[in-house]
Amino acid sequence: MKILVIQQKMIGDVLVSSIICNNLRVAYPDAQIDYLVYASTTPVLEGNSSIDNIVLFEEKHRKSKKELLKLGLQLRKENYDVLIDAYSKLESWILVLLSGAKRKISYKKPGRTFLYTDNVPFEPFPKTNLGLAIERRLSLLEPLNLTIEIDPIPKLFVSEKENKEAIALFEKHQVRKDKKTIMISLLGSEKLKTYPLEFMAKVVDYIADNADVNILFNYFPKQLEEAKIVFNTCKPSTQNKIYFDLLGGDLRSFIGLVNQCDAIIGNDGGAINMAKALDKPSFIIFSPWIEKKIWATFEDGIQHLSVHLKDYCPVLFQNKTEKMLKKEALPLYQKFLPEFFEDRIKLFLKQNGF
Repeated sequence: MKILVIQQKMIGDVLVSSIICNNLRVAYPDAQIDYLVYASTTPVLEGNSSIDNIVLFEEKHRKSKKELLKLGLQLRKENYDVLIDAYSKLESWILVLLSGAKRKISYKKPGRTFLYTDNVPFEPFPKTNLGLAIERRLSLLEPLNLTIEIDPIPKLFVSEKENKEAIALFEKHQVRKDKKTIMISLLGSEKLKTYPLEFMAKVVDYIADNADVNILFNYFPKQLEEAKIVFNTCKPSTQNKIYFDLLGGDLRSFIGLVNQCDAIIGNDGGAINMAKALDKPSFIIFSPWIEKKIWATFEDGIQHLSVHLKDYCPVLFQNKTEKMLKKEALPLYQKFLPEFFEDRIKLFLKQNGF
């Protein structure tokens, strides 16, 4: 059997959708399982033996209809028995149409059901604490009637070499071994997903005031100025706990660093999803326009907590669509005061042994 899973999106989506591949491998140990993703997301798939081949969706496929057509015909030559489209947008519809796969599974959405042999309900509300991001992906396996115990947890695989390199980096920066370490998901993938910097500084202060820990900042070199704003706004006593220059050189080294940490706190995004896949406790601050019910995965009030402005000011969200909320995200962020959830951070720290 040959199976193709499609997920053209960001790191968090690709990591979460890898649970489809993981469960397929258990159900069909001898199958060829391929995964079509953006080239930039492949580091989170390294070491995953559930995936035989990674098929790259590159920038040229987005910019050129001819290149997209070539990719579709390349997939057709593979003669896939099953195709699972977890992306379900225009680019993937074209690939599905060209693929010639015998069985094609995706979400039931208006105007595209003719493309697939199996259309799965796109559930609007979660049924468990797994969150919609997980539940929706797992629902794509239902038409196959798998006779296995489904594992809903995404996995990251860190090599011994990567762990040793991360430990060496901790030693180089003289990180205190007698203290636990918290990673701060400092900045989102865009401004509309980034908690205001002056507010984030207060969050870091809350952590430092309530736990004697080492603090690492997750940011890219191009985000150095924003990271400095947060650092400089923190209290001197907080700054003393921050190892500002301790950064991974690439995504794999960042994964190695997170694996040496004891928890992650901050903006929703790829860093949070990677930390969860490494079984690290998480505290998420959601953007006002992101639906918490989708990405508050494994929320149990203990190891995984999250906060959203809607939790505190529901009236601001009445009769507002996602599109409207996205336009209003920045002014809404300014209403999302860190004081609202200071007690939640204290609770999270206490419950996770900090």
